[in-house]
Amino acid sequence: MNSVPDKYMTAAIDEAKKGHSEGGIPIGAVLVRDGEIIGRGHNRRVQNNDPVIHAEIDCLRNAGRIGSYRDTTLYSTLMPCYLCAGAVVQFGIPRVVAGESRSFEGAKNFLLSMGVEVIDLDLDLCADMMADFIKKNPELWNEDIGEL
Repeated sequence: MNSVPDKYMTAAIDEAKKGHSEGGIPIGAVLVRDGEIIGRGHNRRVQNNDPVIHAEIDCLRNAGRIGSYRDTTLYSTLMPCYLCAGAVVQFGIPRVVAGESRSFEGAKNFLLSMGVEVIDLDLDLCADMMADFIKKNPELWNEDIGEL
C-alpha cells in the first residue's frame, strides 16, 4: 500500500474527482509522453449516456491523433477493464500505471500477456475513493463493470 501519488497519478485522481462531481463514476486517466500530460479524461458513461466512455477512452479521445503511442504511459486510477485494455494493446501503449486494483481486478493479466508493463500502485486514496462510491452506488457500479 502506498499513500503518495506522483504528479501524473495526482492528475488522474483530479480527473476522477471531476467526473464524480459531474454525477459520474470516479475514475480518471491521463496519457503521458516525455514527462508531459498529453491527454486527460474521466469516466463519462453517466453524464453522456454512453456505455463506452470510460476514463481511459475519454483520455485517448482528448489526446487526439498523436501518431505512435510507443513512447507513452497511461495512468488510470483503477486497473483498466478489457475495453480499455484492448485500446492500450491496439495502440501499442507500452506501460499502464494503475492507482489500484482492489476494487476491480480489471484486465491486468490480459495486458501482461500482451507484453504491456503494468504497475499497480495500490494507492489507498484510489481504493478508498472507489470503495466509497461502490458502497453508495452498487447498481451503477455493477452496470459499469457489466455485472448487472
